[in-house]
Amino acid sequence: MLRVTMISTGEEVLHGDIVDSNAAWLSRLFFQHGFPLSRRTTVGDKLEDLAAEIEHCSLTADIVVVNGGLGPTTDDLTAQAAAIAADSGLEQSDYWVQQMQDKYQAFGREMPKTNLKQAMLPEGAELLENPIGTACGFAMKLNRAWVYFTPGVPSEFKKMAIEEILPRLTSQFDAAHALDCHRFYTFGLSESGIGQTLSTVSLPAGFEVGYRSSLPFIEVKLFTPRNAAQATSLQQLMIELLGDNVVSIGRDIVQHVGQQLVATEQRLTVVEQFTGGWLTNWLQDHSESRSTLEQGLMLLAEPAPELGNDDSLKEAITIVSAARDKAGVQLALMSGAYYDEGVTVALSTPDGSWAQRVKAKRKYNHNALRSVVATVMLDMLRRYLDGKPVIGQYEFLVSEGDVFLPAER
Repeated sequence: MLRVTMISTGEEVLHGDIVDSNAAWLSRLFFQHGFPLSRRTTVGDKLEDLAAEIEHCSLTADIVVVNGGLGPTTDDLTAQAAAIAADSGLEQSDYWVQQMQDKYQAFGREMPKTNLKQAMLPEGAELLENPIGTACGFAMKLNRAWVYFTPGVPSEFKKMAIEEILPRLTSQFDAAHALDCHRFYTFGLSESGIGQTLSTVSLPAGFEVGYRSSLPFIEVKLFTPRNAAQATSLQQLMIELLGDNVVSIGRDIVQHVGQQLVATEQRLTVVEQFTGGWLTNWLQDHSESRSTLEQGLMLLAEPAPELGNDDSLKEAITIVSAARDKAGVQLALMSGAYYDEGVTVALSTPDGSWAQRVKAKRKYNHNALRSVVATVMLDMLRRYLDGKPVIGQYEFLVSEGDVFLPAER
């Protein structure tokens, strides 16, 4: 069994000033390709500590990934620490100096001399390309391990891991445990409830189910052996058991809704009061949803005078229908004001308009509740586009009433 270790560097990571998202991302990537991490560690910006950790990991692991510390400043010490661990010197890569100079020239700037530090690599190290930054990576055989050194910038790190490191690992080692990951997303269910529902599913040997909770969704992941024949049917069974609270498969809900809107050639307008632009901004995440959004409007977030539930639902339908007509689009969504711990949301379509008032069963902070309410809005649209009941059932929300007004024919 291969032992794989990751070393994250930097005082800001060590002391929690920034979240180490690179480590979580690499752990998922390597697991799916048959190289699960057996150890993760973090070291601050102290040369002796970093050199000692690199040497220790090279004696106890087969693969080591060191992340961060390849920049041009004095606290970027990884290359020097690697040289100490290998008992070697540093040598300049003329090739990388030219690469950096070309990048600066493309932006009409002169490269600072401090960047030369980024071309100083341990003697004999193999350079790893970085087409989008000035920090090249490098690889070296040290003791029992292959050690890969990577920049800390997430976009550069991820590109290097996928394009430079993974191909080397698959050619150097037998990825006998490589897995496929089949994922789908749920909204309105609890992790314990999902686990209870799926406990009836009998998994073949080598199959595993995992969960990742990220408010307001729970991602369900089915890990299977590579190209397993049963994978598709087993995933479909899980989706059927969880019902229409499965909001998307293999992609997030925004991308799913955007692709549905493009396929049906429909456009959308959004009116937001309590959510304050949350959904409008969220729809910018993917090109499909972005291209089908006609406009996003924000109303004053101050609560309107108290209305009874029936009145607030009727008012919401009036507003969302008027917004759709005025924009000249097929679809409109809205969130109303927050009062008495609840929010009215509505959807207007060519077939009619729906409104519902929802209240959270537990306390959320303001932004978390905005996210939940925006997701209810988007889920109403998703349900309509997928031909499912527009008003859903959510374990963590109380429905205080809903209404449907058919379109006049």
